[in-house]
Amino acid sequence: MRAIVQREFGGPEVMRLAEVERPEPLSGEVLVRVKAAGVNPVDVAVRAGAFPLLGEPPFTIGWDVSGVVEAAGPGARYRAGEEVYGMPFFPRAAGAYAEYVAAPSRQLARKPATLDHTEAAALPLAALTAWQGLVDLAEVGEGDRVLVHRAAGGVGHLAVQIAKARGAYVIALASGPKHAFLKELGADEVIDYRTTDYTEAAKDLDIVFDSSSEGTNALKVLKPGGTLVSIMQHGNRELAAAVEAAGRRFAGVSVEPDYASLEAIAALVDEGRIRPHVAAALPLAEAGRAHELVGSGTVQGKVVLTVE
Repeated sequence: MRAIVQREFGGPEVMRLAEVERPEPLSGEVLVRVKAAGVNPVDVAVRAGAFPLLGEPPFTIGWDVSGVVEAAGPGARYRAGEEVYGMPFFPRAAGAYAEYVAAPSRQLARKPATLDHTEAAALPLAALTAWQGLVDLAEVGEGDRVLVHRAAGGVGHLAVQIAKARGAYVIALASGPKHAFLKELGADEVIDYRTTDYTEAAKDLDIVFDSSSEGTNALKVLKPGGTLVSIMQHGNRELAAAVEAAGRRFAGVSVEPDYASLEAIAALVDEGRIRPHVAAALPLAEAGRAHELVGSGTVQGKVVLTVE
């Protein structure tokens, strides 16, 4: 099969299309014929060696997949021909930038019926990050006041929609040109962080969803008992201690595969309450260009690789 392989750390040019052995599904696993693979900032960091999750190259990166079950091992949840999506194995290697991926069937869910594979591949890692932080840890619900950092990004634009779907009042932080996009997603307020100090503009919040590295700034806007959800500093013990000492809750998110949450997300998608935004869809051979886009930090929504 064809896959994107890199044999050294470096820029986008180190990723090259190559012929590799097709995986075989073990018991409880399925072989997925990949139709599309999402590209995330963590992919960029791993490729460059800034976040060496996978050890030394060679390897194939990528985790987000949407595709069709080609074959199923004994005991797997799905049969050949079913459409599935997911984020298998994270943070270990999944090799999603490829024509085929073998993965545990319980790390995948049925693809949302109302999305094509390109759109579905934009969901897993970003949507699971938002869901596990907002729903599982912060228990966001009706009437909660929620602030979302980097609200127009891959995780942020889904966090806005998930919070709204759960009945929250959502304040989104983003640069001015992205405000109309966020209003369309349902944000109740949008603050331009470039021109406005959000710690003065937003107060008495129940939840701050921090996909940046704002740290203790959240204490200025969280009400007592409020929750700081951090996806960038989930292992920062000093920050956690400071937040707890101030009478707030710290919830660090390290995203993990979870078919039950993927099923809940798919249900909201099919109800018309969540929609991933795909900023660009590029063929697998253009993985380098996809990384350039994601690495720029300016993309609204997600970038996806399509696999023919």
